[in-house]
Amino acid sequence: MSDIIEITPTFEQYAFTFGGVAPLRKIAPGTVLRLWSDDAFCGALRSVTDRSSEKVDLRYVNPQTGPFYVEGAEPGDTLALHLVSLVPARDWGASAAIPFFGGLTSTDRTVMLQEALPDTTWIYHLDTAARTVQFQARHSEHRIDLPLEPMLGTVGVAPASNEVRSSLVPDRFGGNMDTPQMRAGTTCYLGVNVEGALFSIGDGHYRQGEGESCGTAVEGAMTTTLVVELIKGHAPGWPRLEDDDHLMTVGSSRPLEDAWRISQVEMVGWLAELHGLHTMDAYQLLSQISETPLANVVDANYSVVSKARKSLLPAASAFDGLHADLRARAAAL
Repeated sequence: MSDIIEITPTFEQYAFTFGGVAPLRKIAPGTVLRLWSDDAFCGALRSVTDRSSEKVDLRYVNPQTGPFYVEGAEPGDTLALHLVSLVPARDWGASAAIPFFGGLTSTDRTVMLQEALPDTTWIYHLDTAARTVQFQARHSEHRIDLPLEPMLGTVGVAPASNEVRSSLVPDRFGGNMDTPQMRAGTTCYLGVNVEGALFSIGDGHYRQGEGESCGTAVEGAMTTTLVVELIKGHAPGWPRLEDDDHLMTVGSSRPLEDAWRISQVEMVGWLAELHGLHTMDAYQLLSQISETPLANVVDANYSVVSKARKSLLPAASAFDGLHADLRARAAAL
């Protein structure tokens, strides 16, 4: 196992788009990175008296650590990112109801006459020993300890065709998928679109419910250790995830059912490929075993995950067993 490269970017080094940004560093496949990344608000919300409309600059949200140029990566290849550990880098996280943003309010796309919901900030305090984050109600004395479940909201590569996309957007290239499945022990497979792949990560969440209803998780700075690998060819059309128990595909689109369709079609294709099934048989099998958690129903695109439990399937190794190999490498760190 190679040495760990540790990087803590300055604000000036953050990327706020996928594509259109020069690489922060060149790395070789097999590299282990330990990356500090800021929260979605760039640390702007630190107190319940901080209002997003006053403190958050929407030009600078979802700051990315990266991009990283992976030597040898070419369009059509597959980038594999194995998340070894995600460790909160602060003892507090912030969530907010942002005016005209969220799943249960009027937005710039679902336009109505009523006023925006109140601009409100919640601060969650971490108990690292107990591995909890504490919800503190703003309008009563309720305090509820919730399990700490670190994840990354945003993981992606540069898009194809010289596109430059906001780090708020999930799409084929990954991006702001906001799935709680993007956690330690998961391998993320992304199709490479440009030379070097140019991947970045960011937007730490200390926990998040499926769907991310209000549009913000418990947002917090994160220290992420990951192993970077490259598979020549075999690029998936959309992001794929694998952990010890599940194969997963992520689709992002609007309306929500189209995001679901993408994730389902991708999983049908993956099952057919892995097990030598006819497409119609893979479709029928998935119909009986799939789990489909919503990742987010808030961002510029919505994201849906389709999961297939490995224990219900014949033995097979995706990407020649790379996930198991990366898990073993991670255990040796």
